[in-house]
Amino acid sequence: MTKRNETKPTEIKQTEATILLTGSTGQVGFELARSLQGLGKVVALDRAGLDLGDLDQIRRVVREVRPALIVNPAAYTAVDRAESDIDVCMRLNAEAPGVFAEEAKRLGARLVHYSTDYVFDGSKGAPYTEEDAVNPQNIYGKSKLAGEEAIALSGCDYLVFRTSWVYGARGKNFLLTMLRLGAERDELSIVADQFGAPTWAVTIAALSANVLAQATIGKRDWWAENSGTYHLTASGATSWHGFAEAIFANSTLDLKPRVNPIPGASYSAPATRPSNSRMSNEKLFETFGLRAPPWDDALKLCMNGLKRI
Repeated sequence: MTKRNETKPTEIKQTEATILLTGSTGQVGFELARSLQGLGKVVALDRAGLDLGDLDQIRRVVREVRPALIVNPAAYTAVDRAESDIDVCMRLNAEAPGVFAEEAKRLGARLVHYSTDYVFDGSKGAPYTEEDAVNPQNIYGKSKLAGEEAIALSGCDYLVFRTSWVYGARGKNFLLTMLRLGAERDELSIVADQFGAPTWAVTIAALSANVLAQATIGKRDWWAENSGTYHLTASGATSWHGFAEAIFANSTLDLKPRVNPIPGASYSAPATRPSNSRMSNEKLFETFGLRAPPWDDALKLCMNGLKRI
């Protein structure tokens, strides 16, 4: 029996845990800095505070902060530029996560990392599961897969969340690009034969925090039992064309461009995109009891917050 003046292990974990968060000004990092409140002391660093291109700085910062948990949404996300910027992309998306994992293992800390639907080649005719074979078709996807593999090989306790088509109220993303182009042009041509789940950054942050709350109050071997890779996207799917139409349909601005569907083959881009980016969230539900909202419901919530724009 625990005496009145003793502190339970879970209370120690809750009061003393430090969370090191990277990319705090990015789409997902910005939202995580808010959703992680209450789970520990959040040390949120932007690129000026922690440059993932500097592997020695990563080691130094982790050893100075001594976090119980590292949450790493920061990444190289310029998919097309990555085709000619291979070394930098691989350093940020493959080598840096590996260093975080090594340092987490050394400290006895845990790591949460974010990956992508682009680890798949898109040839499957159904949503991808975590057990499906990976086969990335562009440098960005290859770099993210290499990051996943480095984390798994490190032996640290970890969660890798694969997400897709991320958008939000900040940064560079499809939603903000469409709103900008819709204000400039009367007609847009958008790819209609690539399918996936547009996923709001707020959804990713909220579900991540929910999982980590379960870890905080879970039994001592929670991480040993649940470490691994999970798909975390909005529910349902659409095409880029359907996503664009939904954006304009939900916008409070007077934006009514004609949105013409085109095949992906006619859109010239350095990086190959998978035609099928759909991923199953069943493992996330079976393990943590969480279901992401439908992509169009989340979009409406996001658009409500953009009314001031």
